[in-house]
Amino acid sequence: MTLTKSKYYFEALDNYPYSLPDCLEALNYALSYDPEDADSLCLMGRIYSEMLIDYEKAKLYFEEAMQCDVTNLNTPKYYIKCLLDNEDLQEAEKLIEYSLKIKGIDKATLWFYRALLSEKRGSFNNALKFLDQASKYCFNQYSLDIVKDRKKFIKSKMPKKNKKKKETK
Repeated sequence: MTLTKSKYYFEALDNYPYSLPDCLEALNYALSYDPEDADSLCLMGRIYSEMLIDYEKAKLYFEEAMQCDVTNLNTPKYYIKCLLDNEDLQEAEKLIEYSLKIKGIDKATLWFYRALLSEKRGSFNNALKFLDQASKYCFNQYSLDIVKDRKKFIKSKMPKKNKKKKETK
């Protein structure tokens, strides 16, 4: 990463999401210096996914970022979130499986997203199992609290067992 490109990338990152015009200007400069910079492409994907809700365009940027640097630690987590939001569940599952093999990646987030995927499919028991996996990789209280809150939320969505069925048996 050249010094100038880094400057513009960090400027874009600093402005995201509070000043999108400034963010986009700096990001376009960064991409003009290196059109294959995975972090800049990932940030552009985030803008389309999180701000503009244009998942198809976002996916193009994320795919390009992955092609430019398959070991980038930032791209998979944002790409997976985009896929989940767009209900591309099979693609998200494949990317999660691949990403769990990347050395140094935040596995707690990936397991959390795997739980969301199961939840979207209606498999609450599996979602709870994946949240247990996520909690093993939480290394601060904030992450652990998020996982615990999600477990509680999923349990509240699960159907309650009928006491009448137990009494008739």
